[in-house]
Amino acid sequence: MAVVVNKPVPEFEAQATGGDKITNQSLMGQTVVLYFYPKDNTPGCTTEAMQFRDKYKDFVKAGAQVYGVSRDNMNSHDDFKAKLELPFELIADTEEKMCHMFGVVKNKIMYGKKVKGIERSTFLIGADGVLIQEWRGLKVPGHVEDVLKAVKAIKKAA
Repeated sequence: MAVVVNKPVPEFEAQATGGDKITNQSLMGQTVVLYFYPKDNTPGCTTEAMQFRDKYKDFVKAGAQVYGVSRDNMNSHDDFKAKLELPFELIADTEEKMCHMFGVVKNKIMYGKKVKGIERSTFLIGADGVLIQEWRGLKVPGHVEDVLKAVKAIKKAA
């Protein structure tokens, strides 16, 4: 079952840093920003994580929780989170269940070879569990500000 804007997010369950088990039910009642990124400790992903970190207090003030999602394992996530002092949790989707559900697994060309990778994407889920907005195939510069604007618009409308 894939995600569709203006429809409830299908059921999922995943492990996150901090020993948290994240499900769509555990996220009900709060606005959630799920951002999918290709790999811990790579330049673009590090920049994106630091931008979410630097704006994290603004997201919380606007009533949203932020979660980063990649296929990396928990050890990699724990190291990445500690190194960058990230105030939010990272979800280890090692089996790619969430990646497939959100449709972010894409074929990419890397060094002339076809590889399966994660398309950098962000999803905004409302407190009612409905997908409000999605950003796919995005570029890092300015993206976190765009997501924050969308979160603030939800708070203003409430």
